[in-house]
Amino acid sequence: MSRETDPTTSRGATPATDADATTEHGGATLSHWLEGARPRTWPNAFAPVLVGSAAAALAGGFVWWQALLALAVAWSFIVGVNYANDYSDGIRGTDDDRVGPLRLVGSGLARPAAVKRAAFGFLGLGGLAGLVLSATSAPWLILVGVGCILAAWFYTGGRTPYGYRGFGEVAVFVFFGLVAVIGTQFTQLGSVTWYAVVAAVAVGSFSCAVNLTNNLRDIPSDTESGKVTLAVRLGDSRTRGLHAVLELLVPLVATLALIPATPWALLGLLASPVAWKANGPVRARATGAGLIPALTMAGMAMLAWSVLVSVGFVIASL
Repeated sequence: MSRETDPTTSRGATPATDADATTEHGGATLSHWLEGARPRTWPNAFAPVLVGSAAAALAGGFVWWQALLALAVAWSFIVGVNYANDYSDGIRGTDDDRVGPLRLVGSGLARPAAVKRAAFGFLGLGGLAGLVLSATSAPWLILVGVGCILAAWFYTGGRTPYGYRGFGEVAVFVFFGLVAVIGTQFTQLGSVTWYAVVAAVAVGSFSCAVNLTNNLRDIPSDTESGKVTLAVRLGDSRTRGLHAVLELLVPLVATLALIPATPWALLGLLASPVAWKANGPVRARATGAGLIPALTMAGMAMLAWSVLVSVGFVIASL
């Protein structure tokens, strides 16, 4: 049995032979599938919905069941995009020499077709929740949902994935920052406030820092495989500088900018030590596996900032 081929494989990919049959035994356990879903990235889904809902509460428009629907959309999409990346990178061979969390296809623990089905399943689940959310708020949001699904798949899928052209961080900022936070508030409130936009910029910046950390770690393997991420384009030093801007500077400025909405937003400054710690391995010029702790801490910094600012918004709304 040969490795599964797919029309989404890049033209430069080398098809595997029967010698690769042993990597397709499909022996992934439930814990492997959970690791493949990359729980460390889930704060990227939780944080924007939390902040967007709190911003709706500050404006007097919080709706709990719509918040839960938005959370279902965000979480399903991030799990879906993680499996989609696992599949697409795996069949291209990008993950063959990768350092970091387990990849199901690259490790040979799961058949590519099974990972692809999981990706479509979670993207479909998110799309279904999005349909309900759109029907109860603004039907035109269905188009936004379609855009999210396409962005999730073509990040590393298709013949010319934009994640291989250095636009991954842009997509993360737009979809897990602006769209997620502003969309969450809009579905509950029916309008968008300026402070939701500011908060969305901060969350998007944190999300970009998570993605950039991942790509900084993978510069050697991505360069070897021809995956031109933003980190590969910028190089090691400039990528580390950008990480500091995204992880430390932008959230700080955004927190201060939220003062006119409520001084309680300054609670977000309490997350600064976590963000500083997340940037620590990057400042120390760690490489490879040495950057893995930065990934976890970057997600925690985003979640901490989002919880603290959301608490501030809710207090101000009482």
